[in-house]
Amino acid sequence: MIALRLGGLLVATALAVGACAGTTAPTTAPGTVRVVATTTVLADLVANVGGERVTVTSVVPKGGEVHTFDPSPQDVVGLTQADLIVSNGLGLDEWLTALAADAGAEAPIVELGEDLDVEYLEGDEHEGEADAAHAVNPHLWLDVSNARAYVVKLANALAASDPVGAADYRANAGAYDAELADLDVWIREQIATVPPADRKLVSFHEAFPYLARAYGLEIVGVVVDAPGQDPSAGEIAALVDAIRAAGVTAVFGEAQFSDKLVQTIADETGATVETNLYNDSLGDAPADSYVGMMRWNVERIVAALGRDR
Repeated sequence: MIALRLGGLLVATALAVGACAGTTAPTTAPGTVRVVATTTVLADLVANVGGERVTVTSVVPKGGEVHTFDPSPQDVVGLTQADLIVSNGLGLDEWLTALAADAGAEAPIVELGEDLDVEYLEGDEHEGEADAAHAVNPHLWLDVSNARAYVVKLANALAASDPVGAADYRANAGAYDAELADLDVWIREQIATVPPADRKLVSFHEAFPYLARAYGLEIVGVVVDAPGQDPSAGEIAALVDAIRAAGVTAVFGEAQFSDKLVQTIADETGATVETNLYNDSLGDAPADSYVGMMRWNVERIVAALGRDR
């Protein structure tokens, strides 16, 4: 989690910059609903549901790290001009809610991961937080069925903000849901090509448990408990032992993080390395949309786990 450094001073500075220098949120098309989302992943979901009726921006840029992101004064200005604010919730991006409140933003905030009819998984990223909800793993969208639930919430939230466009939002959501349903089937077909005994993952951080549960993979371990927290020598040794005991054949890094630790562990175990999976952020084409990101990840997971040894 980030600390909002400068606190109220950041907000005051942002508003002063906006007033004196003419700095505003990114240019919006006339008459569209202005939506600010935490991440590029959520922004892409908004774009698919909102279509031409919305202009959406992401606070965390492509390749940015939502866990440790430090907002700028311009981000504050964008929040004050939004018609709707979209976050994940579950402790992943609560800094956005705090920042919006400090800035006096009046837009409603929808937390897509909160209060879904799903079985939430525990996570270590927010260990030590006072709120028990922060012990929940927030990366729900990596199970496509959960992303489909996000789409339903988005359609409802956009319809509430722009009742005239309600029919459009629901039509867009229906078409996009069909695309996501096809994606879900495709992922299952791809994972099925990997022998069951080889469907074992070691990832950089604890981002993939929902994907693993949904598609029949086993998480053997993670390199770091949370981004920005390097493991101890003892934790690395324990992970190396777990990899050897489980017969893990590949270790997966993430595109926005250094692959140094991943490579070190792979060298110790003889596992292969795949360094460029995405989860909290989109990447360059073809991983520049949610659907593209999921296909990119699955193709690399399947190739690494099914590689001839």
